Amino acid sequence: MFDEIMEKFEDSPGQQAVIRLLLERGFSVNADGRVVSGGIEIPNTGIAREAGVDRRVVNATTDAILADDELRRIFRNISAVPSLLDLAPVLDLAAATISVRAADESGIVSRVTAAIAERDISIRQVLSEDPEFTDDPRLYVITDEPLPGDLINELREMTFVRTIELA
Repeated sequence: MFDEIMEKFEDSPGQQAVIRLLLERGFSVNADGRVVSGGIEIPNTGIAREAGVDRRVVNATTDAILADDELRRIFRNISAVPSLLDLAPVLDLAAATISVRAADESGIVSRVTAAIAERDISIRQVLSEDPEFTDDPRLYVITDEPLPGDLINELREMTFVRTIELA
């Protein structure tokens, strides 16, 4: 799906940058063509600055989104999910970032969370990046306590795990 969305903007790298930013941040586009997070409007100048484009590129992108039935359905309904990842150290939680070899393989989340649950470690949040929206999808697991060494070794031995980073 991501490739199909990007193809619609193949003639404009600037608009592709705006689309990528909207998807990464979970920003939607309201009926007036304004970029929003929930009900909070985000100025096009801020979007443009972050995407490295002129604000007119943001306007053109949101106009194109509203003019396309498929894009309008996607971007009118997208939403952000708050992440505990950056807050983990502040809240005295532990975080593990797992890079995988084949993100479209089934059972990745269930195998990782089952291994953690078997150790009676409480999982506060699991976030999985969609392989259609990123080139290097990762699985983020935030727990109440640090993962013990034997569990990290067990996770590393799972065939789909490429790397594990702890925070």
